[in-house]
Amino acid sequence: MPTDSIWSYAPELGPAQGQDPDLTGYTVVASDGSTIGHVDRQADPHAMRHLVVDTGVWVFGRSLLVPVGVVAAVDTGERKITVSCTRPEVKAAPRFRTDSETLDPGYLTTVGDYYWALTRPGPPPGTPAG
Repeated sequence: MPTDSIWSYAPELGPAQGQDPDLTGYTVVASDGSTIGHVDRQADPHAMRHLVVDTGVWVFGRSLLVPVGVVAAVDTGERKITVSCTRPEVKAAPRFRTDSETLDPGYLTTVGDYYWALTRPGPPPGTPAG
């Protein structure tokens, strides 16, 4: 996948520059300023780096899988991550049900395609031209 994929941090962010801090516990805030939850854990299976975000009660206590390519800012002082999507967009993402999905390339591709469509014009990489 290209460096600017949905599974890679933006080049201007610290994690993309080799500084890969443990973001566990960081608050996750949407682009509209609303809090989404906190980072429960980070994973990088199949070179598809993502965060698992515990939403607390606002999405019935479920977790969400968020590709790191939607991370717009990391504030280590405030332990806060801002994503480039609104809270309703994140809530509408493909449902995360079990931890095994974090290792499923098919599920990760579905999630990546959803977020890619929100953040970039045109089809996701690898989509055949029609």
